[in-house]
Amino acid sequence: MAEKTVKKAYRKDTISKILKYVKKYRFSVALSLILAAVTVASTLYVPILTGQAIDCIVGPGNVDFKGVYQVLQTVVTVLIITAVSQWIMNVCNNRITYRVVQDIRRDAFAKIEILPLRYIDSHSYGEVVSRVIADVDQFADGLLMGFTQLFTGVMTIVGTLGFMLSVNVRITAVVVLITPVSFLVAGFIAKRTYSMFKLQSETRGEQTALIEEAIGNQKVVQAFGYEEECQKRFDEINQRLEVCSLRATFFSSLVNPSTRFINSLVYTGVGIVGALSAIGGGISVGQLSCFLTYANQYTKPFNEISGVVTELQNAVACAARIFELIEEDPQTPDKENAGILQDVKGEVSLEHVYFSYYPEQKLIEDFNLSVESGQRVAIVGPTGCGKTTLINLLMRFYDVDSGSIRIDGTPIRDVTRKSLRSSFGMVLQDTWLRNGTIRENIAMGRPDAAEEEIIEAAKASHAHSFIKRLPQGYDTVISEDGDNLSQGQKQLLCITRVMLCLPPMLILDEATSSIDTRTEIRIQNAFAKMMEGRTSFIVAHRLSTIREADIILVMRDGNVVEQGNHKSLLAKNGFYAELYNSQFAGNVKNR
Repeated sequence: MAEKTVKKAYRKDTISKILKYVKKYRFSVALSLILAAVTVASTLYVPILTGQAIDCIVGPGNVDFKGVYQVLQTVVTVLIITAVSQWIMNVCNNRITYRVVQDIRRDAFAKIEILPLRYIDSHSYGEVVSRVIADVDQFADGLLMGFTQLFTGVMTIVGTLGFMLSVNVRITAVVVLITPVSFLVAGFIAKRTYSMFKLQSETRGEQTALIEEAIGNQKVVQAFGYEEECQKRFDEINQRLEVCSLRATFFSSLVNPSTRFINSLVYTGVGIVGALSAIGGGISVGQLSCFLTYANQYTKPFNEISGVVTELQNAVACAARIFELIEEDPQTPDKENAGILQDVKGEVSLEHVYFSYYPEQKLIEDFNLSVESGQRVAIVGPTGCGKTTLINLLMRFYDVDSGSIRIDGTPIRDVTRKSLRSSFGMVLQDTWLRNGTIRENIAMGRPDAAEEEIIEAAKASHAHSFIKRLPQGYDTVISEDGDNLSQGQKQLLCITRVMLCLPPMLILDEATSSIDTRTEIRIQNAFAKMMEGRTSFIVAHRLSTIREADIILVMRDGNVVEQGNHKSLLAKNGFYAELYNSQFAGNVKNR
């Protein structure tokens, strides 16, 4: 019982959030309601005119053609008014729906931009994409159907009752007495379909996540022979989606035939009572015809509304998932009086830093480090020891649990993230490129850079030669993720991007992992020149690349177990010496 109450409150909360978005377009909603009323009134007026035309036909050879002609003129006028008002109403409904969808998508994407990295790391990309794309589309379909059919359906029911009451109260009472049964049936089924549609939406998001992951990493899937296992996972999710979709659709589809049965009872009741009344002289044949038409028009909206209710259940379930994303806690905002890092020298200190991704899994504990301006700091250690985590903390992708990190004596929490991150130049093992020209990708950090500066940076990174061999040189358009470039070429472009900006501090995380040995030697020389006078943090697995570092931090289990330069650490014959010698064990044996 408590669970049902929570679900009901959750659903009401979601509907209230939807109404807040709709509220911005209340003028269009009001206009749509007015036009719906005009459409319904004019539609319901036609049966009265039809009844009047029938009553003009008294018998064989006794027809009031003039009266029929006048009625037909009025019918044509009313139908034109109905068509125009219905068209304008549909335009309003579409405008309201897609503007609401636009607002929701904008808010969802804006929230993604400020979500902490912790959220992105803990949710699959496909699942997030499913919420912003598929769930919003499903919500739009339900909302549009709600505006288009719900308004007119309710008004048709109310208007029909009014018209029927004006003709005959007794026959109208028959309709009113049977109507609640239709509401009860539709309401009973609709309440039970919400959770089914919510499960369907969640499963569809899970499927989208798997598809996105498999397609985006197709080469990896094929290289490791993961096709069969991937197919099994897809089949399992697809099977669950089939089951929950069929279940939701089956139960929701019971509404329409159930209400149609009730509506047939209404029509039958009106026909019997109306015929008896016509025989007794209570109403004319034209009025009976009018009543039968009203009975049909009165019951038709119930079928439409039952379909709308089903779609609205699905729409609300999808909207709930979207609002969950929109209402996620954003990253901790910059302080109101946050300063801007300027004239950075590059002095970095970490004081008693504690950090873990999960409270139950300790990672970095009581970490201390002092780096002077211009020093080259190499960070080495086995996988999972905290090397990349340290970079995440320096860039403030994650905030420390306790302790502080300072740049030139200023805690990084007291400065804006933008100024902090613009003070670092990053080259990661994973490259990132966007749709655009080679020139645009290089100048991403400095859009105003001159052509000569871009070419000079490319020459320094040894990317100029391969760029000139491309079909349009620097104007060559590359796709997102640079599918038409090799991994080494993509990494050279990312290195060029940093060389163009030349910020006061550098982070090189396996920056030359995808580059051939000959080019790597050249780039190492370029890096050496670039790092002169700049504080640099170098994460490397190949220890041969960090021999010249001023400080080597040897990490294990989140702690610095050794610290010093290459020679001193080898002399200690400790963990670093063990790591270093293990990389060259094969060479020693071969000799």
